[in-house]
Amino acid sequence: MANKDEKVLARQIYEQIGGPGNVDNVVNCMTRVRLTIRDEGKVHEDKLKQIDGVLGVVNQDTLQVILGPGLSVKVAQEMAKNAGVEMQTEAAPSADVNQFKTGKEEAERRAAENKAKQKKKHDTPLRRVLRSIAGIFIPLIPAFVGSGIIGGIASIFTNLLTAGTIEGAGWQYFVMVAGIIQSGLFGYLNIYVGINAAKVFGATEGLGGIIGGIIYLTNMNPEMPLPNIFTGGDLAGGQGGILGVIAAVWILSVVEKQLRKVVPNAVDIIVTPTLSLLAVGLFTIFIIMPLAGAISSGLVGFITTVLEIGGAVAGFILGSLFLPMVMFGLHQILTPIHIEMIAQTGSTQLLPILAMAGAGQVGAAIALWVKARRNKQLVNMIKGALPVGILGIGEPLIYAVTLPLGRAFITACIGGGIGGAVIGAIGGVGASAIGPSGVALIPLIVDGLWWAYVAGLLAAYTGGFLVTYFFGVPAEAMEPSEADDSSQPTVEEAMNI
Repeated sequence: MANKDEKVLARQIYEQIGGPGNVDNVVNCMTRVRLTIRDEGKVHEDKLKQIDGVLGVVNQDTLQVILGPGLSVKVAQEMAKNAGVEMQTEAAPSADVNQFKTGKEEAERRAAENKAKQKKKHDTPLRRVLRSIAGIFIPLIPAFVGSGIIGGIASIFTNLLTAGTIEGAGWQYFVMVAGIIQSGLFGYLNIYVGINAAKVFGATEGLGGIIGGIIYLTNMNPEMPLPNIFTGGDLAGGQGGILGVIAAVWILSVVEKQLRKVVPNAVDIIVTPTLSLLAVGLFTIFIIMPLAGAISSGLVGFITTVLEIGGAVAGFILGSLFLPMVMFGLHQILTPIHIEMIAQTGSTQLLPILAMAGAGQVGAAIALWVKARRNKQLVNMIKGALPVGILGIGEPLIYAVTLPLGRAFITACIGGGIGGAVIGAIGGVGASAIGPSGVALIPLIVDGLWWAYVAGLLAAYTGGFLVTYFFGVPAEAMEPSEADDSSQPTVEEAMNI
């Protein structure tokens, strides 16, 4: 809860700018609160400047109220809370604002309020978690699509080069340049996720990016690796994955908000970020990352055991579990197993099975497209992420489509298991090298068994589609939306919950 001074100052500012209902957006910077105003005629700049605590007012693209370091953060948080994240549906305009509203505007406001109350009535902790995850990843959809398609095309040529189908320095340079472009997102994805998570959780965005970057252990001396306190081994860069970043940034938001309650405004800009980074950084390195390492070690052992079982059962288990591994950022731990299998047998029979997980997602996404076609925002996201998923890059479909919907993620996993069962039942389907999955993996399938791999893909597509169509589409996802096809969907619009 904010101190009385922040509450009073926020209220006094709102009194001079038309109330919370006249504000579309509240943004805090180091020394000022930036406000996006709906009706400039309701802003009284002269009276705003006279408020005790306001150091100045700048009215350019946004209305900027200068308060000084520390205080600006607290007042911005109070004003944002008063306006609400969904201001037009949750904020209650002042009596002065309502007095000047037309009958149509007032009716629209009341309808929006009633809709918001109904949504809140059926809200659950799980939905709030899923909504937060969607809020983190939906802004990254254009980046996922653009870099994903470039990387997917490059993956096809990489596999063709590896298989010897094509050759030449020109193709190698093309693949290298495309890989550089793709790594602009995927090579630093933790940082982008950290920044967006900070926006969602109310932490400082720059600090969230730093927490995401910590996961890479960039400055760790390889000769003096940090210890994994849970396994006794060494920490490796990337342990914890994206969900580790999200958990760490959520903790950062809690720590930062608590510190702002007790740290004096005069030193807030120095003390709060320093203590927040130190505390949460240490917790991330020595608790969150080792926990992920312990989980990854257990999964490797489990997968090794499943591989020994073999057959359709093993294929189903592995195909079903790979999406959660990707979600936790743990799929890279399988690389040593792939390498060892290739060294011993000339191919990895694990990779084609695991590739079915992405195919299950493709089938699930198509089912969502068909059954929730009236939800234009959801359909727009599927249109963008589906080609990338077919090319073997599953993150856009995971984080922007299936995971936020909950059940669709589970049914996508089942679809992957069905494809894995087909591959396992046929047996002997291996890849000559480690490469992207999806259709891009076809050139690397050995011993002429490409047809078996394609059969697995088709089974996963079909299984993911059918299970999702009948069991994996929430009723809320099928509600119609009114946004234009060309618009960028908001979190609430995209999830429709």
